[in-house]
Amino acid sequence: MILSDPAERTAYDESNYAPARRAGDYVYVSGVVVARQPEGPRTPETFKDATRRAFATLRARLQALGADFADVVLINSYHDWSAPEFHGDRMAQFTALREVKAEFMPAPHPAWTAVGTSGLIREAGIVEVQMIAYAPLRTSSRTERPERSDYYAGDRSDN
Repeated sequence: MILSDPAERTAYDESNYAPARRAGDYVYVSGVVVARQPEGPRTPETFKDATRRAFATLRARLQALGADFADVVLINSYHDWSAPEFHGDRMAQFTALREVKAEFMPAPHPAWTAVGTSGLIREAGIVEVQMIAYAPLRTSSRTERPERSDYYAGDRSDN
């Protein structure tokens, strides 16, 4: 499990979910919300900026557990199609998300399911992106034991 900052620790303790977890050779990353800023315009470009921030968070969570975007085998995305940035135009929203994804994840592409919803748990949420990666653990030649990368603020755990 990875808890990279106090906010994630609070979410883990109060909402009972891990932002990311390794299970054997798989890394599961909980949904990261593409959220609008409280101030400023609501445009496709501000959506793309928020999406880039979400993908940076996804990358950090993957890397903390020994994976990267090239290891992602499945994306699930949950879309609030009524978000004002696109005036209900589903394909415009999906196209903008896909364009930003391409900046971070070139081919070969993972499997991807996009689901429309009436809203996300975070009120400012537009899209939530979840990933599963296949990233076999490497064996250290020194110890012959699999390397682990689960931590919170330097504290190691078996969770």
